[in-house]
Amino acid sequence: MTDGTAHATAPPRSTLVVTAHAGDFVWRAGGAIALAASRGEKVTIACLTFGERGESAKAWREGRKLDEIKEIRREEAEKAAATLGAGIVFFDAGDYPLIGTPELTDRLVAVYRAAQPDVVLTHPLEDPYNGDHPAAARMALDARVLAQAIGYPAEGEIIGAPPVFFFEPHQPEMCGFRPEVLLDITEVWETKRKAMECLGAQRHLWDYYTDLAVRRGVQLKRNAGPNLGLAHTTMAEAYMRPYPQVTGVLD
Repeated sequence: MTDGTAHATAPPRSTLVVTAHAGDFVWRAGGAIALAASRGEKVTIACLTFGERGESAKAWREGRKLDEIKEIRREEAEKAAATLGAGIVFFDAGDYPLIGTPELTDRLVAVYRAAQPDVVLTHPLEDPYNGDHPAAARMALDARVLAQAIGYPAEGEIIGAPPVFFFEPHQPEMCGFRPEVLLDITEVWETKRKAMECLGAQRHLWDYYTDLAVRRGVQLKRNAGPNLGLAHTTMAEAYMRPYPQVTGVLD
């Protein structure tokens, strides 16, 4: 028996990940993506370049051509995104250098409005080793603001004010990165590892990011309760927040 009242079904939570290169979302945020997908949430990855020039050294050493390398990296990223449970949009904007343009910003605003994100993940604004990463972060933040503006000429409904999390750069101590949020990814670690292994062009990073997840897991346990010195297998990712957290309760 029903009361005759129509109840609208709320859309699933939505996460938008803005990355400079094909592998970035896997190394730095694969756990967060897999966790969201495992809860039935929608995850959209906006991949601005394939990392064809700056992050595909193995393929260049093998004598591959540019278009061939871009196709290799596209296939790797598609497999990794599918493994994590996310959809992916490629911009093919060209890396080394990635240069922000009004056209790129417009395309990113359209992705924001289509995704209607509840949370946004992207790079930090500093990285002295890779200018593409802060360029992607700046575009992600600028597009977020523009997508909120009712007067900005783009298709789709305006978005709210989704919180932004910066994921951990390769050398955090050189990028002004502080691990302000430690996310427990233990339950999806094997999924993240499988996604990492889709990236054959950067195989040298598989163990590096496994070790990093172990270290962040140790720090998570140290910050989550009594320090009893017990063995554990916690895996974690670290994040930083550029905007204030909004809450009614301090916890």
